[in-house]
Amino acid sequence: MASTSYDYCRVPMEDGDKRCKLLLGIGILVLLIIVILGVPLIIFTIKANSEACRDGLRAVMECRNVTHLLQQELTEAQKGFQDVEAQAATCNHTVMALMASLDAEKAQGQKKVEELEEITTLNHKLQDASAEVERLRRENQVLSVRIADKKYYPSSQDSSSAAAPQLLIVLLGLSALLQ
Repeated sequence: MASTSYDYCRVPMEDGDKRCKLLLGIGILVLLIIVILGVPLIIFTIKANSEACRDGLRAVMECRNVTHLLQQELTEAQKGFQDVEAQAATCNHTVMALMASLDAEKAQGQKKVEELEEITTLNHKLQDASAEVERLRRENQVLSVRIADKKYYPSSQDSSSAAAPQLLIVLLGLSALLQ
């Protein structure tokens, strides 16, 4: 048969008492430790399964879910911000290209204005030259009439009659060149 602590307690009296007391003390100590550890464990288990604890656990889970959703929204917002930054950079590049093109157009327009001013100046000079040609043409006609009159009615008092044909030739040449 198997021996038990009861059997040990029954064997020799002197040694048995000591042994029995020792085993009884160890048993009481183990029982006391079990009770000391078991009572808080039972209290913890009761509190852990209480409504307040479940509500707290639900709140923690809800906070985690909300935090996860907020992190996703933040990630999407950051991606959107990066897209907008890329678009802004493209727009800035386009604006710079347009500004350069506008500057080139301004320079070209300035050149055209200068050309127009030069054309206007030349036009004024041409009008002045045309007026001078017209004046010389009239003078030429007057001189032609005078020369013709002197051929038919020569007078000895005119000292410039020898230079008149040469002047007429020069004026006719000038009028031919200007036409």
